[in-house]
This record gives sequence, C-alpha cells and structure tokens, in this order.
Amino acid sequence: MAPEKLTRQTVIDKAIELADLEGLEAVTIRRLAQELGVSPMAPYWHFKNKELLLHAVADHVLAELTPESDPASPWNVRLRAMVEALVRVLRRHPSMVGVFPLIHKEQVSSFTRATETALSLLGQAGFTLEEGFLISSHLLHGVLALVGDEPGGPRTLTAGEAVEWRRQKRLALESLPQDRFPCMVAFGRTFEAEPDIEHYYAFGVDLLLSGIEATAAHRTPSTATPSSTR
Repeated sequence: MAPEKLTRQTVIDKAIELADLEGLEAVTIRRLAQELGVSPMAPYWHFKNKELLLHAVADHVLAELTPESDPASPWNVRLRAMVEALVRVLRRHPSMVGVFPLIHKEQVSSFTRATETALSLLGQAGFTLEEGFLISSHLLHGVLALVGDEPGGPRTLTAGEAVEWRRQKRLALESLPQDRFPCMVAFGRTFEAEPDIEHYYAFGVDLLLSGIEATAAHRTPSTATPSSTR
C-alpha cells in the first residue's frame, strides 16, 4: 500500500482484523505496518502510540452497538437490549475483552454515549446517578467475564483440539475424591458434550439483569416490568 493511501480507518480496520484472528497481543504498530505493506513509521502518522490506537479501535467497535428495542419500551427492556447488543459485539470481536482494562473509557465517545443512555434508563428505574454508575460498571464487567469465559475451551482451538480440551477437563474433575467432592465429580461429566453456547449467554444475561430488576422493583414497581421472555 502506498503511504499516501494509508488512512486512519485503514489502520483501525487492520488492527481489529488482526486482533480477531490472532489476539490482542498480535496488534503492534510494527506488525500493522507489515500487514499493510508500509514503512514501520507510517502508522504513527495516525496514532502516536498503541494506547491511542486501542482507544480508536474500541470506539469503532462499540459504535456497532445497535440495541433492538422500541424507544418507548420500559427501561428494563431497553437496558436488556443494550446488554444483549454488547454481548453480540464482543462475541464478534472477543479480543475487545482485553482492550477495556488498557484504555480510559471516558475518552471513548461511543462508550460514553452508551453509558449516558444506561444512566438515563437506570434513573427511570429509581436509581441514583451513583447507583446507576455502579450498576453500569457491574454490567460491563459481567459481560466481559461472560464473553471472556465462554465455555468449550480457548477460541483458537480446532474442533478436534476442543474435544480433547473438554476430555482433559472431565478427567481432572472426575479424578477428585468422590466422597469429598461428589458434585464436582458429577459436574465433570458435563464436559462430555459440546456446550450450548446460546443457552450460556442467554442464562448469563438473565442473571445480570434479574438482580437489577428485582432491586428496582422495591423502588418503582410500576415501571419494572420483567423483560425476559425466557
């Protein structure tokens, strides 16, 4: 690629592509230059360091958040839609789980917009701004953990490697003393089957939202309409 054609968006897109394929650790300025066919210094025209690049990557990825809900819906229906949208985005770009601890989230415009919306919705539920901010933070970290700990083994494994990974997990649990850990030993047998990923996420989102809805019900029961249809 000719240096004059290297745009800011081109660098961002390549960084996301590289992170999705090989993980966040693969994203370096030098590696990006190699992938884009430019000099090692060329990406610095747009980003002075990796931190600024990661902020731009986060902003671009989070701009994909498109909650599927009616603006006139109750607060908890809209909040659930936001959480589900975040899950979808992070499942498409799981490397983003590792980006959040490395950036100043208040400097990412798409993140601050989403936070503002969440605070407004939680305010409708009767929570204070301080409580709303705590809830928003807990939701974010809950979703990051949900995506980061997706069952079935590391995403880099092939199908055959994933089967072996589950077998090793099962054997490790089944080797525990049956008399001391009967539940853990029994749980080990669940590794025989491929995990139901969609159920994993649906159940996880339900857990995250149900506590908020239950707490809000004690404050504003007329507005806290259960949003889950599961």
